[in-house]
Amino acid sequence: MIESQLNKTEQDRSQSIIREDGSEISIQLNAVEHAKAQVVFAHGAGANMSHEFMSEITRLLNDLGINVLRFNFPYMDKRALLGKKYPPDRMPKLLACYQEVIAHVVGQSTGDELPLFIGGKSMGSRAAASLVADPDALDVSASLTNKVVGVFCLGYPFHPAKKPEKLRLEPLLSSTKPILIVQGDRDTLGDKDEIGTYQLPEQCQCVFLEDGDHSLKPRVKSGFTYKAHMQRAANEISFFIDNHINCH
Repeated sequence: MIESQLNKTEQDRSQSIIREDGSEISIQLNAVEHAKAQVVFAHGAGANMSHEFMSEITRLLNDLGINVLRFNFPYMDKRALLGKKYPPDRMPKLLACYQEVIAHVVGQSTGDELPLFIGGKSMGSRAAASLVADPDALDVSASLTNKVVGVFCLGYPFHPAKKPEKLRLEPLLSSTKPILIVQGDRDTLGDKDEIGTYQLPEQCQCVFLEDGDHSLKPRVKSGFTYKAHMQRAANEISFFIDNHINCH
């Protein structure tokens, strides 16, 4: 959670979190006046926090009165620093990084706290969901996850591409928090028909975007537009936040 009132110089800013080993986590805060909630938004495996998808969802959420903090996982900052394409870190490293970002956000609060929601795109959403899964199964700080009201997932990677038998359902099945999943209905990492067979728990709400792919993008021939799907995704996150603020 973060202060609900930020002055002009604090509205949009890039900075870094210094870790115990001296390395840094790049973060970008985009805040609005009189925000109703704070979200932490993690990127997917292939593109960093500044990717067009991440920037557009951030802008749309800001327009809906939601503060957004984005960050880069360590391997992504390493790519930028050394100019080489490193593979994503393993999940334990991703979770450790995400926890540090949440701790930073919580630690920045000195006044009224905003409800805190976490989420991400694809791999980032899997990491967010994993953080609120069974704490006994993961090295996750309960004191931090207790601050989280809910989780949103944009294009959850239910399985690797072309490997539908390798399911990644455990974070969803073990979740201790409500989860919103916004999924393209033809997503190759989990489409509407596949997801309908998974028997997800009640705390997982799935919203499907017509003809959307893993980036929520529909084909031109479908009659739907990417712009409208991105707006719908942001609207669904906002509705989700409203519903759980009111009952939290």
